[in-house]
Amino acid sequence: MGQRSGRQEIRKKLALSETMNAEADGQNDKEEAEEPKAKDQRLLSVFGVADLKNGAIGLYNIGQSCCLNSLLQVFLMNIRFTGILRRITVPPHAAQKRRNVPYQMLLLLEEMQCGKRKAVSPIHLAHCLSLYRVNLFVQHDAAQLFMTLWNLIKRQMKKPELVEELSDLYAVCVQEHLACQKCSFEAKRSSSMITLPVPVLDSNSHVLKTLEDCLQYFFHPEMLTDHNMCFCEQCGRKTPFLQSTKLVHLPQTLTIHLKRFCIEKSAYIHKLSHYLPFPQDLDFNAVLTESQCQADDSEKAGWQYELFAVVAHSGSTNCGHYCAYIRSLTECKWYCFNDSQVCQVSWDDVKCTYGHSNLHWGETAYLLIYMKKHPQ
Repeated sequence: MGQRSGRQEIRKKLALSETMNAEADGQNDKEEAEEPKAKDQRLLSVFGVADLKNGAIGLYNIGQSCCLNSLLQVFLMNIRFTGILRRITVPPHAAQKRRNVPYQMLLLLEEMQCGKRKAVSPIHLAHCLSLYRVNLFVQHDAAQLFMTLWNLIKRQMKKPELVEELSDLYAVCVQEHLACQKCSFEAKRSSSMITLPVPVLDSNSHVLKTLEDCLQYFFHPEMLTDHNMCFCEQCGRKTPFLQSTKLVHLPQTLTIHLKRFCIEKSAYIHKLSHYLPFPQDLDFNAVLTESQCQADDSEKAGWQYELFAVVAHSGSTNCGHYCAYIRSLTECKWYCFNDSQVCQVSWDDVKCTYGHSNLHWGETAYLLIYMKKHPQ
């Protein structure tokens, strides 16, 4: 536990020092003097991942950017994501480069891989994101910011094959069913989502005790009665319906959003900090029933996952801090990325993010990122 320097800080405000500014200005001057084509060629040769090649690289907090920093580390430590990133089409003009999120992520990745510092500044990427209303000095929700980043990356990738690969890497496919309980009418709709937003409480506000319980509850059918009844075209009136979601396809990288923030009737948002364990190894075949799945045997054969990262939140809804626990894919060791501070941790340290009902300001897991054990 002593290795986890700065782990329990609730709110960090690290301003860029004069030294950092000088380093950034020097880097910019060097890049501007470099031939554009040579620079772009060098960027596209950046291979793989910022995965401890020169030691773990942190990201400076440049204005309540702990949420952004944590998510960037999760993206850039994923070798499958960076394998897509390094094949992007480089924008031809300087103005386009400044506005292109994938390109700015590639620049940051190169700086993390090729630099000799223990931390670098994501200031240029942050400026790029501010053009899309992702501002500094604002407290962001990690689940919402993850979706915003993913959508920007997807929208700005020009190669259709890369867009398809990105979707295959992250998208969960489900089939939604609505079945009338008075006749045989049933409506089906296929959809995809980038995260599985699983509740941590059931409909009666009872605590769900494990991640497996949360997943089962998410896919559990719900009866729509009384004021929730739907109009049935065959019956010609509102009738009770059975609503269910069935799993069709799981991606290589699965992001599970634990809905820890709860809105009460008074519109007050509070954090649910109760104990909720999650496993290192997760097999969806053992979690879901046959009726909760709409997949063939070959698809189900790849439903074994292992935990890759945890984005954890400490503090309250109004004053909080994010950090990321990530398992190095080359070393198979866990590291805590707490802005510019990075240190090796144990699985017991990661388990401290399970939560505790009496520690409302304590650190709790908010996003769980799993990777397929045997990608097809």
